[in-house]
Amino acid sequence: MSSDGRSGGGAVDPEQLWLRPTEPRRGRRPTFSREAITAAAVALADAEGLDVVTMRRVAAEVGAGVMSLYSYAPDKETLLELMVDHVSGELTVTDPPSGDWRTDLKTVAHLQRTHMLRHPWLPAALTTRRVPGPNTLAFLEHVLAVLRPTGLDGAAKLEVFAQLTAFVAGHVAHEIAQAAVSRSPDRSAAEARYLAAVAADGHHPQLAEALAAPGRPVTPDATFTRFLGRLIDGLDTG
Repeated sequence: MSSDGRSGGGAVDPEQLWLRPTEPRRGRRPTFSREAITAAAVALADAEGLDVVTMRRVAAEVGAGVMSLYSYAPDKETLLELMVDHVSGELTVTDPPSGDWRTDLKTVAHLQRTHMLRHPWLPAALTTRRVPGPNTLAFLEHVLAVLRPTGLDGAAKLEVFAQLTAFVAGHVAHEIAQAAVSRSPDRSAAEARYLAAVAADGHHPQLAEALAAPGRPVTPDATFTRFLGRLIDGLDTG
């Protein structure tokens, strides 16, 4: 492993990142910390998106030289790990599981959705992140306790958590994209006209039948709840 906390293969070393606190450097005490650097990066991503989060930009936000940041986060990949775990501290659950694991798991998913909507960069970040930090582990511990009544083995419980998180992240990413489209009435109207024309052309009878069916509530909350119910109610724990 290299001195910057990365393994030989280039991936973030979880032991170096989470189990070995950053040692204070000799000389003048720095006016910033790993926590401050991470918080600044999160604020940037929340306001302007993940693409603007660079070591140089974060250094400017905390009033530091870019080279001085590397002892805290040697690269953007490590910084991303810190950012995700930092915001995961917001996923606090004070009530113990009720024993009704399906209801409790739905509560977990709604909490995740609210969390990801608050930090719209998270769905994309979670697709590449691999190293759970202390805040993420605390939330995972709660989810595993929720799943205890299922009788699933440990590996299956971890798979359920991964499946649920992937579903929420994918749904939120789609939800954010659809919200952007809905702000363009002309585009929304054009899409509706297009689907109506396709349904009427006689070549897509299944689609025509589906579009003619009674509508369901299409608010973001109602849509998420409906999709989530199909996922969790259909989980096989046998």
